Amino acid sequence: MSTLVDFRTSRTPAVPFATGPGLGRNPGPGPVYGYAVRDNWESWATSGLRIVLIALLAFAVRYVVRRAITRLIARLNREDGGSSRRPPLRSGLLVNTERRRQRSETIGSVLRSAASVVILGTAALMVLSELGVELGPLMASAGIAGVALGFGARSVVADVLSGMFMLLEDQYGVGDRIDAGEAVGTVLEIGLRVTTLRGDGGEVWYVRNGEIKRIGNLSQGWSTATIDVELDPDANLDEARKLIAAAGEELSGAAPWDEVLWEPVEVLGLDSFTRETVALRVSAKTLPGRSAEVERELRWRIKRALDVAGLSRIEPEQRVQLPTQAAPAAAEDEGGE
Repeated sequence: MSTLVDFRTSRTPAVPFATGPGLGRNPGPGPVYGYAVRDNWESWATSGLRIVLIALLAFAVRYVVRRAITRLIARLNREDGGSSRRPPLRSGLLVNTERRRQRSETIGSVLRSAASVVILGTAALMVLSELGVELGPLMASAGIAGVALGFGARSVVADVLSGMFMLLEDQYGVGDRIDAGEAVGTVLEIGLRVTTLRGDGGEVWYVRNGEIKRIGNLSQGWSTATIDVELDPDANLDEARKLIAAAGEELSGAAPWDEVLWEPVEVLGLDSFTRETVALRVSAKTLPGRSAEVERELRWRIKRALDVAGLSRIEPEQRVQLPTQAAPAAAEDEGGE
């Protein structure tokens, strides 16, 4: 039994082979890539446009945020400059312009860096997601790397965090005289990791912020000028007290000390006495960091007033001479001979 085939209606399957001289050869990967490009070019173009849009938006937001932070810091500096040109008040003058400027600039730098990291990091994750990268394993690897980096550089992290809190809490600033434990001096510069001090002898100290356990700020609020006036034991202490108080009133009314002294000079009383001298304690509250100047000027004026009254000189014959330790031994040697 034969089977009839209608050649007019039967069709043979299309063979993906080229015609012509190369009939029967393998066309290679070219047509396959062509089909992939033809079928997926819309999705690829969409993803590319999304990536470009994400990058442009990220840089635009970063520029706007950084510019806003810069303008805010500049505005704060202008306000501080305007306030510093006004006449100083005794209740103010806790910080100077340089201190405020450097503090605001450092905080601005930290805010700009943090904003850049957050914005660009978010944009990078969005771009990787558009490219089809699995973010779960990537985030896990980044977490492990962050933990390892934190253990390896924990001292640097501690220094930076301590510096940020010192700046935000305004514990000290440029121009302040501080006691940082192992170093005492005037603050030259405050960084996020290191604070630079100028010691009394001119030496420069670089103190890591993470190693500072306690801070004694000697320039905030007010300072105390304290001197001891030594007199002869037989001197008239009431008269000396009056002369010292008069010298203090004269100092309080003279320029520029009238702006430096916050309170009148006070004679606290008899601080100590020995067989040779008595000491009267004199105290005055001054602007921060100006106590040494007041002490020198007050000593000068008190010494001059006491010299005029004849109360400052201790007579040599009134001093009690104690026998030396060698005198009894010498007497015994002479008696033995």
